[in-house]
Amino acid sequence: MSTPMQTTNPIRVAAASFALIAGLAGVQTADAQQLGDLKPPQSPLVLQSRGSFYVGGEQVERTAVELGGLGPADRITANQMYVEFMVPPGARKVPLVMVHGATLSGKTYDTTPDGRMGWFEYFVRQGYPAYVVDQIGRARSGFDQSVFNNVRAGKVAPDQQPSMLRLGDRFGSWTNFRFGPEPGTPFPGVQFPVEAADEMSKQSVPDLLGTSREDNPNWKALSDLAVQLDGAVLITHSQSGPYPLRSALINAEGIRGIVMVEPGTCHAKNFTDEQLAKLAKTPIFILFGDNLAADTKLDLPNWQERRDDCAAFKKRLDAANGDARLMSTAETGTGGSTHMMMMDKNNLQIADLILSWIGESVR
Repeated sequence: MSTPMQTTNPIRVAAASFALIAGLAGVQTADAQQLGDLKPPQSPLVLQSRGSFYVGGEQVERTAVELGGLGPADRITANQMYVEFMVPPGARKVPLVMVHGATLSGKTYDTTPDGRMGWFEYFVRQGYPAYVVDQIGRARSGFDQSVFNNVRAGKVAPDQQPSMLRLGDRFGSWTNFRFGPEPGTPFPGVQFPVEAADEMSKQSVPDLLGTSREDNPNWKALSDLAVQLDGAVLITHSQSGPYPLRSALINAEGIRGIVMVEPGTCHAKNFTDEQLAKLAKTPIFILFGDNLAADTKLDLPNWQERRDDCAAFKKRLDAANGDARLMSTAETGTGGSTHMMMMDKNNLQIADLILSWIGESVR
């Protein structure tokens, strides 16, 4: 069941839209989100527990230079994954683990940029224990600063310093996430709250690992987390989309199901037949939004090409007797969904679509 929609102040929306257009034109302003902009739900959120913890991590020795020069050489922890959770009273449903995409954090699944309920809270209100992570090397999971300090001190060549990826507002978000065909111009009927695009911009964080993610420590951390939860559905998005596939190959014991929301790739050609046979044992739901063929303005495959890759992956999985569903939101009669469908105005409808699949397909 969905939460009743909240009314929107038209004056506030008009002002926000003006600030958005100014920002896209290069003016260094951002319309501040006020506490009063948030839309509180009509009923209290009741929890059995909430909190946070870390998964994984290893202790490593670092020099005084690598630590930044404050004190002698010492030991730190690196490659730990931050997890925040909420558990409803008497929860008997399968836990849901949510993983964000590139240059973002777990904030992706919390309150939307225009102040509505996000998937984190909504899933809990539907009786599911919900766990939201920050990818290793990002946000509250932190990163190892050693190489940057070594480069600064001249101990390591500058070309050994990893790049930090950051998606910009006009192309990294607006056109790439399919809010519209050109910066500042929305698609007709688009569901993303474009008047709050500046709030979306505030959520962006540097992505230390960039686009190179082989031997990604998040893969094992997610499989370990699923085991700790005694079974969970992994819900991933964009860059993290294919992570659960790698996690399941490491250890599928705790992975009850996989939901890939607009994955950046499904690696259709990368898996061996033996690996596909292993992945076929886990139900998989792959979901895409609308306007997939639109030009992203980036030197990357567009989202239709990414969906085609996932269709090829599904075909291979079907041949291995797997249980995979691939669909677009438009097939359900829901139009205007963007890459950030957990933030779209119809985000709770999309959440219900995912929960319906979980109810049908996950043990």
